[in-house]
Amino acid sequence: MRAAVIDFPGSNCDFDMYYALVDFGVDAKIVDADQNNLDDYDAIFLPGGFSYGDYLRTGAVARFAPVMTAVRNAAKAGRIVVGICNGFQILTEAGLLPGALRMNAKPGFICDEVALKIVNDHSRFSSAFVGNQTKLPIAHAAGNYYADQATLQSMHDHEQIILTYEDNPNGSVDDIAGIVNRQGNVFGMMPHPERAVDPLLGNTDGRHFFQSILQTSGVLN
Repeated sequence: MRAAVIDFPGSNCDFDMYYALVDFGVDAKIVDADQNNLDDYDAIFLPGGFSYGDYLRTGAVARFAPVMTAVRNAAKAGRIVVGICNGFQILTEAGLLPGALRMNAKPGFICDEVALKIVNDHSRFSSAFVGNQTKLPIAHAAGNYYADQATLQSMHDHEQIILTYEDNPNGSVDDIAGIVNRQGNVFGMMPHPERAVDPLLGNTDGRHFFQSILQTSGVLN
C-alpha cells in the first residue's frame, strides 16, 4: 500500500502518522498541501495539528488548500481517506463527512487518554479491534462533534458511527468520536491512534486501527 500523509502549514502530527504507517510496512510519504495530484496513492491521511493556525475556524482554511481537490477526487474514486483530529475537522469543513466540530463544551484544551466504544466493528477502520472497547489519546480544543437530528438519524441508519466516547469529554452529540461516510471509505476521528502503536508509550490499542485498514485492503492476512 502507498499512503500520502498531507502536510498542511501548522500540521504537527504528520511524522507521528508517517512513522506509524511505516511501522506496518506501508510505503508512506509526506506530501505538501500545495500538491494537486494524489493519483499514485492508495490511501490518504490528514493528520492532526493546527492547519493554518486554526485561523477563522479549525479546518476552515485548509479546506481550500490545493491538495484538497485531489483528496476529493480520491474519495470519489473510492480510495481510503482518513482524517485524525484536525484532519477530521478538515474533512467536515470540506463536506467529505457530515456534521461539524465545535469548541469543547467546557472551553479549554483536553489532553488525555479516553475509553471508547466500538459501535460498528465491521467497517474498514474498526474490524481488527478486539472486543467492543478500546482506549486512545485525545488532544483537542474543538472536538465537540455536532450534526442535526436528521443527519444523526441517517448516520445511525447507515452504521456510519464507528466510535463513541464512554465518558464524553467534549460534549459531542451522541458521544460521537469517529464516523465514516456513506460509502465507507472516508473516515474521521478525534482520538489519535497513531500515538498508541509503540509499547514504549504504554498503549498499543491504536495498532488495531491500522490493522483494520490493511486487512480490509488485503495487505495483511
